[in-house]
Amino acid sequence: MERYLKSTEREDVVNAASNIKDDLKADQEVYDNPEKYFDEVIEIDLNTLKPHINGPFTPDLATPVNEMKDKAKLEGWPTDIKWGLIGSCTNSSYEDLSRAASIAKQALEKNVKIKSKLGINPGSEQVRYTAERDGIIELFEKLESKIFTNACGPCIGQWNREGEDNTEKNSIIHSFNRNFAKRADGNPNTHAFVTSPEMVMAVALSGNLDFNPITDNLISEDGHKVVLDPPFGDELPSNGFDCEDNGYIEPPIDGSDIQIKIDPDSKRLQILEAFSPWDGKNIYNAKLLIKAHGKCTTDHISMAGPWLRFRGHLDNISDNCLIGAVNSFNMKTNLVKNQITGEYDPVPETQRFYKKNKIDTVVIGDHNYGEGSSREHAAMEPRHLGIKAVIVKSFARIHETNLKKQGMLALTFNEENDYDKIQEDDTFNFLDLESFSPNKSISLEIIHSNNSKEIIKLSHTFNAQQIEWYKNGSALNLIKANNL
Repeated sequence: MERYLKSTEREDVVNAASNIKDDLKADQEVYDNPEKYFDEVIEIDLNTLKPHINGPFTPDLATPVNEMKDKAKLEGWPTDIKWGLIGSCTNSSYEDLSRAASIAKQALEKNVKIKSKLGINPGSEQVRYTAERDGIIELFEKLESKIFTNACGPCIGQWNREGEDNTEKNSIIHSFNRNFAKRADGNPNTHAFVTSPEMVMAVALSGNLDFNPITDNLISEDGHKVVLDPPFGDELPSNGFDCEDNGYIEPPIDGSDIQIKIDPDSKRLQILEAFSPWDGKNIYNAKLLIKAHGKCTTDHISMAGPWLRFRGHLDNISDNCLIGAVNSFNMKTNLVKNQITGEYDPVPETQRFYKKNKIDTVVIGDHNYGEGSSREHAAMEPRHLGIKAVIVKSFARIHETNLKKQGMLALTFNEENDYDKIQEDDTFNFLDLESFSPNKSISLEIIHSNNSKEIIKLSHTFNAQQIEWYKNGSALNLIKANNL
């Protein structure tokens, strides 16, 4: 990290970190006796480590490349790779691209034609410019690759995948770290697999998911067997980083006279209005909006793809709120019961009804709720639509914090089995929210449709500062109040 920061002209950060470097690592006794300080110690033998491919539909399903042929056959995964994608904000450093380029160079030298389409997404303009200067981009272009701009692309669903049926069962492979259903191209049948940039390059050359570059051959255009040499890459460019224009415009010191003008009829941009502060009272008679079943990622909460054109318009993008979450009572997506009308309607429509009629609502979730990217809209949309609390078995860390920042109650069941007590027509009372404080559980009264009642305990991880976020309605509200 020190070498990288110096090479990118951030010597001041290096100096600041060096002054406290001993405080940035564990004490020596921890390294000497880790078993005394950790619940689990994992040792990795690099001599036995094999390349892995993760997926589809989740980044935590890992398969060693030597087992992929049998696994793909067993699971019915398409092995014909339509696209290989390298880059985005992860796995797109100069070293990443140079390692993939070392494989591309071998293909060109040994007359191997790439079998899959290839897309390259440099991590920054500096990386793109330097890679182009050093001939790395040219190697990819000679393989007829598509060079994407250095911004969120297929990784977040900003990918116009031309010429493809959006319902076709197919496989792609990429180096960015999210591969949930519909994420890359909006197609629920796209099986997206995650691996390293060099593995993406090797698999794209072969066109087959089950290609093992350690043991398998490629066939050149003149019919010869080709064995790929191990990839290599430069940690840092030998001639240093360079960039003609990084696109950054430094803001003025005093921006008080800056006016933001937005067309009031715009469908894509909207002035954000501050969320209302907490009234300091308990919440009574809240209704259940949805009890999400199983995996509920940020993609399920705030779908990407075509919806991202509304990123600057909170009300419009909120029409995708929780449309991908599976309703545990009917195992369908985007279909929940309106407790007032008795009708089943889309989630956003139902929640807008509750908001219009000043009815508070609650979302119930399973384990690792909010897994995935740090997409803030996944927290902003429920807040905007009037949802008061999200109660789950466990949170993904970043999403939990994002909910807190937006002034929402992010709570967990003290007893996981309490999730099973939640019924479709339940009403909720937060009995002691008025005494909201760190390390103090919250009592939730559940009233079932037969008027039976039970009280459960909810935990939270709010610290004193985060509780102030909640009291003020959001972290931004508190920042503004402190800087008037």
